[in-house]
Amino acid sequence: MSVDSERRFWDEGVETLPREALEALQLERLQQQLERFREASIYRAKLAEAGTEPGDIRTLDDLARIPVVTKHELRVDQAEHPPYGSFALAEPSTWRELHPSSGTTGEAVKTIWSAHDVDTITEFTARTLWQFGVRPGDVVQNSFAYGLWVAGMSVHHASSRIGAFVIPLGTAVPVEKQISYLLSARSTVLLSTPSYALHISEALVRDGIDADRLALRVGCFGGEGGAENPSTRALIETRLGIDAFDYYGLAEIGPTFASECQEQAGLHFAEDHVLVECLDPDTRLPVPDGELGVLTFTHLTREATPMLRYWSNDYARLTHEPCDCGRTHVRAVGGILGRHDDLVVFKGAKFYPSQVETVIRRMPVLSPEFRIEVTREPGGVRVQRCTVVAEWLGDSVPGLESTLVHDLRGELGVTPSLRIEPPGTLERTAFKAARIVEC
Repeated sequence: MSVDSERRFWDEGVETLPREALEALQLERLQQQLERFREASIYRAKLAEAGTEPGDIRTLDDLARIPVVTKHELRVDQAEHPPYGSFALAEPSTWRELHPSSGTTGEAVKTIWSAHDVDTITEFTARTLWQFGVRPGDVVQNSFAYGLWVAGMSVHHASSRIGAFVIPLGTAVPVEKQISYLLSARSTVLLSTPSYALHISEALVRDGIDADRLALRVGCFGGEGGAENPSTRALIETRLGIDAFDYYGLAEIGPTFASECQEQAGLHFAEDHVLVECLDPDTRLPVPDGELGVLTFTHLTREATPMLRYWSNDYARLTHEPCDCGRTHVRAVGGILGRHDDLVVFKGAKFYPSQVETVIRRMPVLSPEFRIEVTREPGGVRVQRCTVVAEWLGDSVPGLESTLVHDLRGELGVTPSLRIEPPGTLERTAFKAARIVEC
């Protein structure tokens, strides 16, 4: 397929739909999916709990009557209906790929892509790549993980559909090999986690390779928070000499269904394929635009393993205001602001690792790596001891500890202990970095 590299949008008719028309499309697709959801015992139970039949959902607001579905409930359903759960609704003859979740918080949830799903995922992922600048002829260095973890596969399919040249390095090769291909293949686009991008940038500095020697012009970074954190974005952009964009997805949902556009004004979701809600963590009712809530997703077009009001545990602030780029789909302003599981409650204060990240990564004498070591109360959530572990970039700087403690107190509202290690002490990773360590 020949693609016009000059066009502003991948699918202008969909991406710029007026809100009323977009919501009409969502409702039509939702009502079609609800009939299918009834085939899954896990979703029948949710409908029964609400005293609701699919035909009772006549508006998008009516969806709030149905209880959310959690990852734990999906795990239980798959254990009771092995191996893929009652929500595997497509005929097995249509199945093409199996992709479980990462399993970092428990047993992986297995999701299946049908042939239809592969095509649909490829299409809206191409949209996410296009909106931050990938074009035909680009050399895409894909340093997302391949295999069962899904981001590598989805962006690979989508880059090919756009007409880009893909280098499928993944995460299995050492960072030196990543740099070798950046130089020899003249990669123009880098896709990875923010942590891996910073690891690559550190290695470039260590080896005396100036960013001017690279052909890179853009990068998009997901799999963990950070790319919309001003401190992290500035580090990546400065060290790699690129424009850096945020990427978001979930194995159970996307997997890559939201990215920034060139305005860098929040994650654009593919709302014609995924219905996005932002809910109060206590009442589980929708919050107004601009208020912090938990993202909850319903598949509108997924065939094989569709999700109904999936509770992501990811906090964000949404806006339905059209972006300056002209796109009308909902955005998460500031990206993903934290995960419920990562909340630290220490001496009455509540904070997320992203707030520590903000402080650490704006100090040029520190490496971008950090850890938060916590000791919790027996059987509890509250933290008894909390230590922020940072790392010198080079030689230690007298007086920095007191400045860092002051800045952490200002950002977190509480004073953690502090330990600064010698350069290279903390582990680097190409995957999701473990910022909280239980001690």
